[in-house]
Amino acid sequence: MLYGITAAAIALLLTALLAVLLRVPARWSRLVDRRRQREVPLSGGVAVVVVTGVVVCAYGWVEGVPTGGEVRELLVAGGVVALLGLVDDVWRLRRRVLFAGTAAAAACVVPYGETGVGTGLLAVVWVAGLTLGFRGVDHADGLAGTVGVVTAFGVGVCAAVEVMDGIAVLMSVLAAALTGFLMHNWHPARVALGACGSMPAGFVIALGAVYARAGSGIGESAGVLFALTALVCADAGLVLLSRRMAGRAVLRSGPDHLAHRLRRLGLTAPGASLLLGAGALSGVAVGVLVHAGWVGSDALWWVAGTALVVVLAVSRVSVYASRDPRRVMSPQVRAPLRVRNG
Repeated sequence: MLYGITAAAIALLLTALLAVLLRVPARWSRLVDRRRQREVPLSGGVAVVVVTGVVVCAYGWVEGVPTGGEVRELLVAGGVVALLGLVDDVWRLRRRVLFAGTAAAAACVVPYGETGVGTGLLAVVWVAGLTLGFRGVDHADGLAGTVGVVTAFGVGVCAAVEVMDGIAVLMSVLAAALTGFLMHNWHPARVALGACGSMPAGFVIALGAVYARAGSGIGESAGVLFALTALVCADAGLVLLSRRMAGRAVLRSGPDHLAHRLRRLGLTAPGASLLLGAGALSGVAVGVLVHAGWVGSDALWWVAGTALVVVLAVSRVSVYASRDPRRVMSPQVRAPLRVRNG
């Protein structure tokens, strides 16, 4: 217990320090987030990945501290996904490439012995999709970090209930590292995660949840996994639904995520992140309680129903630019219109 608290505290402090130290090299190498109104260095993602790996490995060297082979496999696979995310930050890979690479990494570490081949392959698809979902929520100051901290902590509790000490340690260290990152990512953000940080975080969290639920019933496990990641799943579902309804390409980026719509409704950037973080915490709490057997699995339907209501409600918020003919006309054609309109 003492070792775990110490490791988490070290991870928090090291990430907060390293994220600042890497800001200048990130700017020099042009490793910045260009999707925001101003360029933000992506040193936070590198710091989270490096510190999590180093602290967990050092934790395993301490005598009497159990970190099994699955933790090493997760760290290696997570490192591969981090490199894939880093390439995406620099060269902007297609989403199908990111999905295929993440799925290949997940296929190498899913516990087929406990899940079976069929369920294991479903888990691979879910892990890859959730990884891209975490990448998707990394568009607002403080959002990806807040959701990551809450979800990693919840998965760590589930792993502790199953006496998976190694997975629990990994999740606690990751949650602490993301907390250290949040110290510089809250609005206005001075550093950002980028795909090199959000993708491996989502990947490790998703696989940690799969490990914790391996061997349990498929139906209830699916419900628990959804509850633990309800905010990310709802955000991804909203984006897919709204783009299809608007006739836009599903893989085309746009200001149509949950945080964007809450900002349209008048919330501030910190307010939107806090509200969505509270929503993520609610789903995680239900998932942990059901996993531990403290509440019945019927509670999972409340999470699913609430997520559906939220998605349908906010999908009515207009986020796409209206097709005003004057916006596509030349200045010579617009001029007479301005005169006529007075």
